[in-house]
Amino acid sequence: MSSVSIGVLGAGSWGTALALLLARNGHPVRLWGHRPAHLAQLAEARCNERYLPGVRFPDGLRVCPELEECVGASDPLLVVVPSQSYRATLSQANRYLPAGAGVVWATKGLEHGSGRFLHQVTAEVIGDKHPTAIVSGPSFAREVAADLPTAMTVASHAPGFAETVADLLHARSMRAYTSRDVVGVELGGAVKNALAIAAGISDGLGFGANARAALVTRGLAEMVRLGSAVGGRRETFMGLAGLGDLVLTCTDNQSRNRRFGLALGAGQDLDAARSTIGQVVEGAATAHEIMRLANQYDVDMPITEQVDRVVRGIRTPREAVETLLARDPKPE
Repeated sequence: MSSVSIGVLGAGSWGTALALLLARNGHPVRLWGHRPAHLAQLAEARCNERYLPGVRFPDGLRVCPELEECVGASDPLLVVVPSQSYRATLSQANRYLPAGAGVVWATKGLEHGSGRFLHQVTAEVIGDKHPTAIVSGPSFAREVAADLPTAMTVASHAPGFAETVADLLHARSMRAYTSRDVVGVELGGAVKNALAIAAGISDGLGFGANARAALVTRGLAEMVRLGSAVGGRRETFMGLAGLGDLVLTCTDNQSRNRRFGLALGAGQDLDAARSTIGQVVEGAATAHEIMRLANQYDVDMPITEQVDRVVRGIRTPREAVETLLARDPKPE
């Protein structure tokens, strides 16, 4: 397709990786972040040495320290910031958003403090005059930046816009599928982060492959139960944004949520584990919002519940495991 001007808000690992992908596809891309000093380093080095060392920026990728300049010429705008910063960042950007410009987010999680889905937050901030979509699925930033084969899902209530975004992302090593199940795709991306912490804790405690497989499988059951209750489609949770992303984050140490769980299982306290990761651990805060939603819909989520209690300091990792193992047997 013909090139379009794209703004990317968020200069962390995932925002940078998506900016690299889009620029390699021939689109002029402006990359903005909230820390001027970090942006200055990116502009000088033409590389994000902190998060994606050794990956050079293509000529079409420009670091843009001014939010107004980045947003004002963008259609679509891609928001890739932690969920705790999503509303504030989008609210700032909305002042400069061109009329009718599309908004896409690659943020995974629920709004902190309210448990609201990000499509709800988006509608509250920018209204209903902009097409919107979410990008999700099993996709580590480092592998996308390295141009390794990846598949993702683009979900939108406007099928034509989902196809447009998928075309923007499509590349030799990137395959993007489309979906209308925005709620299901969002929920899958949120729940899998909490479950990855559980898998990390299990491995950190030395429980082995059997326990990890059980956590992934029963975690998927939790995802499907809650997802179905809030209106998601079962097939979504069996696809890239559900099972695919869950397997990825529970089994590979590129996942910061899994590494956070590993640190907790190995005996580090919460502060030390967060310091070890050095980036936002989405699942740590999202677990509580997932449980808020689960309680609202009366959905049983024992694994996620124990993750929430561990990351809030109510239970130790071993106590959480003992609680799960003490549950009464029941039909699968």
